[in-house]
Amino acid sequence: MNRRTESSNKIEASEATTAGRHALVLGGSLAGLLAARVLCDHFDRVTVVERDPFPATASPRRGVPQANHVHALMPRGRLILEQLFPGLQKEMMAAGAPLVGMGKDVAWLTPQGWGVRFRSNLEVLSFTRPLLDLHVRRRLITDCRVHVMENTEIIRLLPGRQNGKVAGAVVRTGGENSDRVVEMQLRADLVVDATGRASRAPRWLEELGYPAPEETIINAHLGYASRLYRIPEGFSADWKCIFVQAAPPERKRGAILFTVEGDRWLVTMIGGGRDYPPTDNDAFLEFARSLPSPIIYDAIRQAEPLSPIKGHRGTENRLRHFERAGRQPENFIAIGDSVCAFNPVYGQGMTIAAMGANALHECLCEEKGVLENFARRFQKRLTKVTAAPWMLATSEDYRYRETEGGSASVATRIMHHYMDHVVKLSTFDASVRQVLLEVFGMLVQPSALFRPNIVLRVLGHTLGFVRPPKSVAKKTSSGMLVYHSAAND
Repeated sequence: MNRRTESSNKIEASEATTAGRHALVLGGSLAGLLAARVLCDHFDRVTVVERDPFPATASPRRGVPQANHVHALMPRGRLILEQLFPGLQKEMMAAGAPLVGMGKDVAWLTPQGWGVRFRSNLEVLSFTRPLLDLHVRRRLITDCRVHVMENTEIIRLLPGRQNGKVAGAVVRTGGENSDRVVEMQLRADLVVDATGRASRAPRWLEELGYPAPEETIINAHLGYASRLYRIPEGFSADWKCIFVQAAPPERKRGAILFTVEGDRWLVTMIGGGRDYPPTDNDAFLEFARSLPSPIIYDAIRQAEPLSPIKGHRGTENRLRHFERAGRQPENFIAIGDSVCAFNPVYGQGMTIAAMGANALHECLCEEKGVLENFARRFQKRLTKVTAAPWMLATSEDYRYRETEGGSASVATRIMHHYMDHVVKLSTFDASVRQVLLEVFGMLVQPSALFRPNIVLRVLGHTLGFVRPPKSVAKKTSSGMLVYHSAAND
């Protein structure tokens, strides 16, 4: 029985009036948790409001529907999280998350062939998303300045007594099955929206008389289907992770296999242009077998499934242009997927959340805690953080004929042609692949791919002067030709 009907609800109003500078974070997403950690250094108190109850273990929750699928924390994100929570990486590794070398341990089938394998200084942790969320939450709540309100619905923003400000938010505690539902006013000096893709911030702002931000949506209609497997006893391979990349417009299917905590594989099938992967067992395996390499199919066909197959299709790139808004509350900001949500296939979301938290810290330090016109300054800074990843994600999605919301310009097509040559070089040239991985890991800007030495290599490859060194080519167990770096192997 739903106890939140009008006849059975008992609504009690109260108001939070505790003294001291207070920051309110709406949403317990990773972006929200990281923002809360940063705000602890600048405010006396920080309150995190989350609609769901947080699980006590590393389990998915309703508010993170993509948590069942493969997640990548890029090197830049890993560095920021370690700065915010020193020792977090060791905790994750102690919980079973493997440390993976991006150059050596990832078998990556690009549209141009298998990426060259080599030892590099680029490392990532491989884990399930709920494991990371659990450890970040545990570290955050040890701070006495942080108060977490679970099972609490966000109703609306509170108008401020001064024009151009909000006073906080109205929330409702108790949950759907509670006998006692309490509506509260949480007053705060700064309000942060971290409620994600489905953020109601545009509506909240319109209710207070502010314009909703403009939106840009680029949708390549990608879908996911994921399942956990137990790694077969005695299994041995020269990889820890596999990425079979799609090659649109002709080849719209791909897949990712990550070795994660608990001696398990997390496998995500990917289909673009509405070629959605199935969620029943036989069709899931058949989808794996249809990929251009049998490497993932051969790994999982005899492995024991540990979970149902979960599907997900909310993958459009969505950008809310808060930085363009004319009038806006100066003490209300949005962060993470509430502002810029990417097609998850590019693995940018968690790292952008970390970079956004870092930008928030820098902005607060520069302003020395002064919040006058803060929202405009922060949203413009966040736009600089998301600009390059947005360009990379959307330009790649334009390769699908079915993409809606935009199309490839002449400049984008030229860029596609150039990048095809870069990716081909990365199948046998370790120096080119190193830079490509640094860009992918968000350690350097995409402009690094236009350094003179790479441009010259691309030109040479275009003219046929640069070719793969066949002497270092090796056959994998799946029969694919892979170029290993002789200098770094």
